[in-house]
Amino acid sequence: MLQASKLVPQGQGLAPALLRRAAQVEIDWDLRQKSRFDATASDGRHVGVFLARGTVVRGGDVLITEDGSLLRVVAAPQPVLRITPCAQHGSPFDLTRAAYHLGNRHVPIELKPDHLKIEPDHVLADMLRAMHLTVMEVCEAFEPEGGAYASHAAHAGHHGHGHVHAQEHTHAHGPECNHGPAAHEHPIRIHPHGHG
Repeated sequence: MLQASKLVPQGQGLAPALLRRAAQVEIDWDLRQKSRFDATASDGRHVGVFLARGTVVRGGDVLITEDGSLLRVVAAPQPVLRITPCAQHGSPFDLTRAAYHLGNRHVPIELKPDHLKIEPDHVLADMLRAMHLTVMEVCEAFEPEGGAYASHAAHAGHHGHGHVHAQEHTHAHGPECNHGPAAHEHPIRIHPHGHG
C-alpha cells in the first residue's frame, strides 16, 4: 500500500499542469476529518494516509505520497440536509438564526450565501422546519466550517469569526406553508453517528 503523509492545502504552490495530471481520491466528510485513513485513488492504487493529528482534509487539498506522486482530494457527494428560507414566509435572516441554533448544538455546518448544509438528522430537520426553513435531503459534497480556532494549515480558506445573536419568534404554520415532511422529495432516514 502506498503511503501519503504530506498535505498541501488547496494545492498551493503546485504547478497547474501537475495537478491536472494527478490521480484523484474521492473522500466523504467522515473520512476527511480523520488524520489516518485508507483510500483508493482514481488510478486504482490503494493509499494509506497518515497525517498529523487534528489535520482535516478538504476538497481541493493535495496529498503527496512516499513515491512523490500527487493525489488531488475531491469531496465525495454524500447525504446532507440543504436548508433554505421558506420562499413564501421566510427571509434570508432565517439562515442566520438557523446557523446560530445549530452552532449552539456544535453541529458541523457548511455556510453558503443562500443555504446551509448539515449532516442528516431528523430531530434537527424538524426544528429547522419549525423556524421557517425548507429542509431537503440531497447528495452533495460537504465542507463544513473549520471554526474560529481551526489551524490555518488544516482549514485553509474556512475560517469562522465573531458571534451571531438572534431573538426567538414563533410562527404559525398553515397547510400552504409547505414545511412538513410531505413537501420534501426524500424522507429523512439517516440518523446521526459518532466520529472517530
